[in-house]
Formats: sequence, structure tokens, C-alpha cells
Amino acid sequence: MADKRSQQARRGNRPAARPARKKSGPGAGKAAKGTEGVPARPAGQAAGGGGKRSRGKTPANTAAAPIRDLTVRTGTLPPGNAPLILEVGDEDGYRLIDSGRNAQGAGEKLELYGGLRVIRPEAQALWPRSLPEAEWNKADALFTGDTDEDGIGRWAFPHTPLGETWPMQLLGVDFHGRLTSFRHVGVFPEQIAHWRWMAERIAEADRPIKVLNLFGYTGVASLVAAKAGAEVTHVDASKKAIGWARENQALAGLEDRPVRWICEDAMKFIAREERRGNRYDIILTDPPKFGRGPNGEVWQLFDHLPLMLDICRELMSPKPLGLVLTAYSIRASFYAIHELMRETMRGAGGVVESGELILRESTDAGAGRALSTSLYSRWLPQ
Repeated sequence: MADKRSQQARRGNRPAARPARKKSGPGAGKAAKGTEGVPARPAGQAAGGGGKRSRGKTPANTAAAPIRDLTVRTGTLPPGNAPLILEVGDEDGYRLIDSGRNAQGAGEKLELYGGLRVIRPEAQALWPRSLPEAEWNKADALFTGDTDEDGIGRWAFPHTPLGETWPMQLLGVDFHGRLTSFRHVGVFPEQIAHWRWMAERIAEADRPIKVLNLFGYTGVASLVAAKAGAEVTHVDASKKAIGWARENQALAGLEDRPVRWICEDAMKFIAREERRGNRYDIILTDPPKFGRGPNGEVWQLFDHLPLMLDICRELMSPKPLGLVLTAYSIRASFYAIHELMRETMRGAGGVVESGELILRESTDAGAGRALSTSLYSRWLPQ
């Protein structure tokens, strides 16, 4: 499936991917994470392998035979820690400057990506803006058009026309931000909470670590892992997202690091890895709500997530460091994926942490308001 944020027109196929991601049956494949235009996590994710969020309408009669049956597991459910809120605030390379309703009553957020000020729709910003209109008028780029997460629009440049990309850096990794037709910008900053955790675990392990990044979108998470010293396998169903990820690897100066870039339906890939006996110490999976793989494979999050996690458990190494799931654009409580993760890891020990990823407004007066972006659940060994 495609990258959840790659979207045909947005993040994935992710129509390119983050946001829709979730595979269908056997193998649907960051960034919408699926369609031809990786830009928005959209399709990519959407489809099976890609990058980051859900897009498009769910077609009828798309059911397919599962790759295999779910494993019947026994033993004790791992204890849970929920809700646990993971927060990203004033980062070197990213800031949520302000959020709130505009004069027309529509929610928006004002963000700083590298040196670029961006305004994007944000339905959950139900409150009034904190900063005066003059601050919002300093924005370099403004997304206009359909305010729906899956909607296609265009970028307006109030001051100076801009190109598609601009240089960015997060957690010491250089890459390109990208303005896509599905409002996404080539990276999901709320994921920094997971990336920082991952980089710390890799550094502390003091041994070779293998990381699998499913629905990897434009590769920033994979490059953070590679920079920390891991051997990385990056999977996304969007060719465009994979191409962007390779460009980012060169920009980051990490071409000598062991990263495999796999353009394939995520479900098909992990099923093959299970049969081959390949194992990973850390698995990141950021599927879309809906997506299609490169060969038309369909991914439906609620239909296929249980089997995806079941296979991911089998792909964990004898001394695993963690399994991380992020879910965007779904109408569900974090408890839904929390209990699914606990059931998946029944008998494995460890602990399951679940909750929400949030962005915190960065203000001179201290902590600003929190903007929720997605649900997550992760299993950690004890």
C-alpha cells in the first residue's frame, strides 16, 4: 500500500500517504503516509506500504481473503499505561506558533517548518487565535481549498512565490519539506516523540539493531534510525515517496548507512518476511485509514490492522526494543488500539503504552494550548 501521506494529489497514494493508511486484506500498503502523488501522507499510507493518513472514499465490496489466520495466543495480557500523552513542543526545526478559528470560523494552525511559516486547516482548533492577525499575515504559504483531510487544494503565497521544497532539519537529520496538494509538508512533526524514543533505544542498546519502518513516507524516521546506528528497512507502496526518501538520504549525508528502500505493499512484505524468518528489534507502523498498494491491493484499517500487528509480533527479534503503532484520521478511542495491542502481545510480557500525540503551542508566556494529532499505542519490553 502506499505511503500514508503520499497521496495522489497529497501524501501517499499517504494518494500518497499519513494520512490514510491501512491495508486491505492481504496486502495493502507515512504518506497517504498511496496514490500517485505522495504528497500527503495520504495515499502512501493509504495504501499498504506507504506513508502516513487516510484519504479517499472506501470502495464497496473490496474484501479479500486474509494472508493467514490470526494466531491464537495464550498467557497473561501485558499491563497497560493509558492514557499517556506524548508531546512535541518547541523543537529545533519545528514550532506550532498559534492555532484557532479565523474570521470565517474555520480552524487553522500557524506552524514554523525550518524557516517557512505555514498556515493549514485544523478542524480541532475550536478556540480563538492567541496572536494578532499581523502575526498570521507573516505566513509564507497558506493552504487553500478543501478543508477535509482527504481534500485536494492548492497553496497560496502571500508574499513571495515558493518552490515545492525547502531545506529542513529535525533531530540532526537534514531533509526537504514539501508542499503537497493534500496540505501535507513531507513530515509529521508529532512523530518526533517516537523518533526521539527510538534513537535513544538504539544508542543505548550497544549492539546491532534492525529497524522496520512500515508506511515510511518520505523517510525521515528511517534516517533518524540510521543516523543513530541502526540497520533500517523502509517500506512504502508509493514510488514517489520512495524517491523522495532517497533524495532525503542524500541530503542528510547518510548514503553510506544501511537502509533498504522497499516499494511494495506493506502486508505482502511483512508476510514474506515472516515466512523467511527475518526479525527486527524495533518496528514502526503508521498505516492509513484506507489505501491501495502498487498492484491494487486494498487496505482497510479496521479490517486489516489486527493481522498486521499479529504478523509484526512474529517479526520481533528475541530481544526486541519495541513495536509502535500510530493511527491518524480515525473515529475511535485510543483504547481501541490499546486493547488490540495488549491482545496482540498477550503472553509476551512487557507493557503497552497508549494515548495521543499532541503538538503544544510555543509561546513566550510558557506552555500554550495542546493540539491533538493522532492516536498511538506501543509495546515495550520490561
